[in-house]
Amino acid sequence: MSSILETFDCVRCGLSVSTRGPSDIRRNHCPSCLYSLHDCGARMAPISIAVLRNGDWMVIHRCTGCAELTSNPICGDDNQLILMRMAVRPLAQPPFPLEPFGDL
Repeated sequence: MSSILETFDCVRCGLSVSTRGPSDIRRNHCPSCLYSLHDCGARMAPISIAVLRNGDWMVIHRCTGCAELTSNPICGDDNQLILMRMAVRPLAQPPFPLEPFGDL
């Protein structure tokens, strides 16, 4: 018998989550709110996404306790609205003014 949990309850929204995501990806975050639990016991908040060279997306989490950053592969049933909101955030709030360039 495996010692790895097959389900866990989300630390944020309480959803019962299977550790097996679509495509047999090992899941450690909630597909609804994308939060997970860090080794220090604090919540891992989803803060961004990263796209790898092969096109795979990763959720970037920051621990609300110790501020450590981690990344986890997304699963096919992860909340698409939250993923897209994180993906377009840099485009919606660039760190520099765009007006001086006018129409390019």
